[in-house]
Amino acid sequence: MKRGALLAVLPLVFGTTALLTQSSATPSPTPATTPIGTVQVESKGTPSKSDGDLWPSCWAGNDKLYAANGDGKGFSTDGAFADVAVSEINGTPGNLSGATISKGDQVGQIWSGAGYNRKPTGMVCVGDTLYLAVQDLALDFNDVPAATILKSTDHGRTWTWDKSRPMFSNHEFTTIWFADFGRGGALAPDGYVYAYGLDGNWRDSFDDTVADPQSVFLARVPKDEVQNRSAWKFYTGSGWSPKLADRKPVLTDTRRLYAQTYGANASNLSVISQGGVTYLAAQKRYVYTSWTEYTFEFYESPTPWGPWKHFLSKDFGGYPWSTSKYGGYGVTIPSKFVQPDGRTMYLQANVCPCGGGGIGTSVYNFNLRKLVLTPSSDAPAANLPGPDNLAADGVAISKSSQSGSLALMNDGARTGSESDFDDEVKGASWWGYEWAARHKVNNVEFTSGAVSAQGGYFTGRPQVQVRRDGEWVEVGSQTVSPAYPGDASAGANTTYTITFPTQETDGVRVIGLPGGTRSYTTVSELAVRYVAQVADGGFEGMGGGKPAWLFEGTAANGVDRGLGFAHSGANNGWIRCTCTGFSDLYQNVPVVPGATYTFGSWINASANLPTDQGRFGVRNGTTDVASTTFGAGTGYVHHEVTVTVPPNVHELTVYAGFNAPNKDTWIQMDDFTVG
Repeated sequence: MKRGALLAVLPLVFGTTALLTQSSATPSPTPATTPIGTVQVESKGTPSKSDGDLWPSCWAGNDKLYAANGDGKGFSTDGAFADVAVSEINGTPGNLSGATISKGDQVGQIWSGAGYNRKPTGMVCVGDTLYLAVQDLALDFNDVPAATILKSTDHGRTWTWDKSRPMFSNHEFTTIWFADFGRGGALAPDGYVYAYGLDGNWRDSFDDTVADPQSVFLARVPKDEVQNRSAWKFYTGSGWSPKLADRKPVLTDTRRLYAQTYGANASNLSVISQGGVTYLAAQKRYVYTSWTEYTFEFYESPTPWGPWKHFLSKDFGGYPWSTSKYGGYGVTIPSKFVQPDGRTMYLQANVCPCGGGGIGTSVYNFNLRKLVLTPSSDAPAANLPGPDNLAADGVAISKSSQSGSLALMNDGARTGSESDFDDEVKGASWWGYEWAARHKVNNVEFTSGAVSAQGGYFTGRPQVQVRRDGEWVEVGSQTVSPAYPGDASAGANTTYTITFPTQETDGVRVIGLPGGTRSYTTVSELAVRYVAQVADGGFEGMGGGKPAWLFEGTAANGVDRGLGFAHSGANNGWIRCTCTGFSDLYQNVPVVPGATYTFGSWINASANLPTDQGRFGVRNGTTDVASTTFGAGTGYVHHEVTVTVPPNVHELTVYAGFNAPNKDTWIQMDDFTVG
């Protein structure tokens, strides 16, 4: 069942995300490459004077771009409609022109009889020789039984192919596209053409006529034998075999998106679809562009065969779309439009009129939008604590965006509202930032947007996750102020500050279960900082990550939770033993060299603690910068010390502990502060 509501809601996972993509072993060592750090994709494209969809393309040796479309007139819009057509394209993004140079029966044949038509799926240029993969696609778009490859030696005017039988049949390897190695294939690493293929269908088969594609397969063939089926060899996971039956996936992704929708929109969608693979020479990286009904899906790899890793899902929300925000299908990155910096390029995708929202056929054409990929950096975080909002050099992210723009998250105003309402009954909603380089962070200020009975708030307490090695993980010892109520009373345009131990990361987000009858959240501002603060100073922190407080010594230690021993709130820290030696709880606190800080804590000590054997203070490494002593008490007493940070010091350690007298002795600690 692909349309209509399902009865399950996606679970909200706060721990390390599950492995969703699996890649086979490579047949040769993986080269050193630069992984992708951040991605920015425009929410709409720039149309051209053309008609049709799909548009697989290649950049020929003559510097022309050639592209094939399905169901349209191509670039000669005054011509006749055809189920497949080829165009020659000139110009640059935003200023394209072209002409249809072949169509219909000039471009392939239908192998599967009534109920099928021709669709182009991939194109590759070997110098000035063009090869085009064309499949038989069911008129309901839900299965692909056969495909073959055509050849043109006159820049797409005429085509030849084996008219006796298709090269691929039985729904096996019948959606084909090629690795794009630039002008005439000049960037190819060897003498092969690399071809990717799907079984069953070109995308999710809505009526399950065939199994949904969930794996991508790979073949290669000498560049002068592309139409010779016996010359093809298929990737087996460790090498190459001439037998199609020996093929193994280079990428498998079993995710299902939009498991349940509120309306009649398509649901429970597989994520592997007909797209393209483009080699980015500057990063020595391959990018596979896939899509679902509502998202673009991006994967990267250092080699044609993997390991492939999913690095972005650009979510445009369920239908209807609008002229300012829409996704599309048949997603490719034409190498001709990859800019000299190797980071700026243009994504081609089409939208059928089913997108709704008044977009009609205005985007049913060769349609480009800017895509900027920034390589990641391995350099350690270098930012110092201070008031700066680290969002300034980050890329804003969210599950989806109703307007298509996240600019208001860092515009300095806390009065607007952006929603991630997208028609999905979703199990997680998030707002955050990613960076190409690592940053130190320990403080997030989340300001809500509009709230109603339909949504705009988190159910329960939102949490902070950080990105490590491409995976999102929960941060431990998080505290939020004021307390987040977990329902609509969270209020509109209300700021909640979440603090946590310092994290070195290239991404941070606030995530939780969306509330309301339409399960969405809103935001008006999101600031991320690295500041001088004591994390979990009141021992009230939540989260499954590492604790904020560390311990040294031989005594027992821990946190009293809800036992009535706290100075304020529900919890407090404690140390207790019948032993000797010094034991303490401590925490490293970021500071600014030359700045002056006052550290404070409330401490209660048992009757057996001798005078001056308790100590609260601040040290630089193992050297005390300032400290104060205490003995037995009858209740909580406030202690504080003031320090001026020495030059070139960016971290001090605050601690509280005691020298044990070999009698049953304890201290209780709460409400550590720095200011």
